[in-house]
Amino acid sequence: MTHTRNTPASQAESLVPDLDAMTPRAARAWRERMAVSVIGSGRYTVASESGGSYTVDLPGKRCTCPDHTMRGERCKHLRRVAIEITEGRLPRPGFRAADCCVCGREAFVPETTRLPLCEHCSFAPDERVRDRETGDLLVVVRSVDRRADEVDIEALETTVASHPTNRAYDPGEPVVEAVYPGGDHPYSFPRSRLARRPRTAPTADSAPGATG
Repeated sequence: MTHTRNTPASQAESLVPDLDAMTPRAARAWRERMAVSVIGSGRYTVASESGGSYTVDLPGKRCTCPDHTMRGERCKHLRRVAIEITEGRLPRPGFRAADCCVCGREAFVPETTRLPLCEHCSFAPDERVRDRETGDLLVVVRSVDRRADEVDIEALETTVASHPTNRAYDPGEPVVEAVYPGGDHPYSFPRSRLARRPRTAPTADSAPGATG
């Protein structure tokens, strides 16, 4: 029997911001047509609806527009950049947009990342995965921002890409280090050799509150 009284539910309300309740500058940041592009190092170019183009330094909270430089106001351009970052349309300072090197999806990754991975293709530390070649279960230690043909297996005097069991995988893939459960020695694998374990539905014995 399903009980619904504890099921989380959102309130019946609009998610569109109430522009009439905002200050004029805040409302213009939402309402006006602007095009924002990333320069890098926390800087963005904002092409305004009026035809002007200004540079926003978000970490420094500065903009080159007259409203900010002459009046010292938090202008609509600063606000617009913050809005687009919050909405997931732009990368935040220190990050850049890049295509995931495994699936091709766009992802926001640190600016220094060479081999970008999206959230669907990256593994978190301590995540349990399965080796596609052997079926063994492993625990992820970390992802390495280096290609499989750049990472050496010193004991075998070869690279991860050249290892016989890895030759079917792209040598340009990033490397993931993982350990066997209970072990402490990390082994290196091409990213696509490891598969995320499917989630299994809880059984009656494993359900919260069940007792033996």
